[in-house]
Amino acid sequence: MQVITTQTERNVAMYGFADMDAYMESVKRSITYKFTGGNMIVAGLMSDAQEQMAHDDTEGARQTLNIAKAVLFQIMEGTLIGTVERK
Repeated sequence: MQVITTQTERNVAMYGFADMDAYMESVKRSITYKFTGGNMIVAGLMSDAQEQMAHDDTEGARQTLNIAKAVLFQIMEGTLIGTVERK
């Protein structure tokens, strides 16, 4: 069993990319987040994971679900907005 030693290595193993902060910033800039909020981002990621599983990409699905959880945790902490209030 390989021991992951750096945050970058941990991020790549968990999410499939190195910089989660940059990902969260891209979420905040996205049109989906601006118009609907983070909950829709999570729902979209979960749909992506379902599609990956349908195509036997279990590792990709695992990473996508980890990303969805990270976004959800940011919503729970108040860093991201879950639902954008409609005017």
